[in-house]
Amino acid sequence: MISINNVTYRYKKGKDILKEINMTIQDKETVVIMGKNGSGKSTLGKLISGIIKPKEGKILMDDLDLADKKNKKEIRKKIGIVFQNPENQIIFNNVEDEVSFALKDLEKEKVKKRIEESLDKVHMKDKLNEDLYELSLGQKQRIVISEVLAKQPKYIVFDEPTTMIDSKGKEEIYHIVENLKKEGYTIVYITNVAEEMLLADRIVILNEGQIVEEIKKEDLLNRLDVFEQYDIKMPIVLELVQKLREQGIEIDLKDYSLDVLVEKLKKKLG
Repeated sequence: MISINNVTYRYKKGKDILKEINMTIQDKETVVIMGKNGSGKSTLGKLISGIIKPKEGKILMDDLDLADKKNKKEIRKKIGIVFQNPENQIIFNNVEDEVSFALKDLEKEKVKKRIEESLDKVHMKDKLNEDLYELSLGQKQRIVISEVLAKQPKYIVFDEPTTMIDSKGKEEIYHIVENLKKEGYTIVYITNVAEEMLLADRIVILNEGQIVEEIKKEDLLNRLDVFEQYDIKMPIVLELVQKLREQGIEIDLKDYSLDVLVEKLKKKLG
């Protein structure tokens, strides 16, 4: 469990980017964080990942204080982060070298097994010996995800991971996230893409550095006013579900992943 208690963050000589943030992320929960540009989403992701420290307040990860230097090594094992641009996280030219980078302390056979398993989870096992410069941006992002998975973390932060990739690449990322949810990973997913809120168990909306709304996925249709209030585009899929509801056809959002929901809508409308 990650517990964020009265956390405030500000840049040097600047205004508060985040103000008195309080939230809890339960084990095996997927929380999607949304908000306009400048609302503090990415800063919150970096705080949760331990990359930066709060100016006020405390963040606990399984009762470990992220601000305590003696916990740094243990926390690094527990959490990984995937940023917008995969090329900013890639160090090596070769896929195998890149994925194995975080596994230097493991025995050779264990490293090989971890690499194969993590690449398999992102459907890139056949790219083991490829040069990264030959891959598409979407494929590079999947390699970055596999590198995070190779460390076997409990928590993963995705910071707008589909911003720079095409629609096919986005779909691949969605499949991966859905599968990681099923495997029991705890996921924090930061996004500006409306449809991606449907990956969540719970949606947290930031506005001007503060949490203004927390909505469970199954309650989205009852909170449509929130989207307009905070200038967040409503997912097209939700609009379709709403129209079906008006026709007396009920679909429980809680029961469906994004992929399954889209397929169900096709059948209902088709």
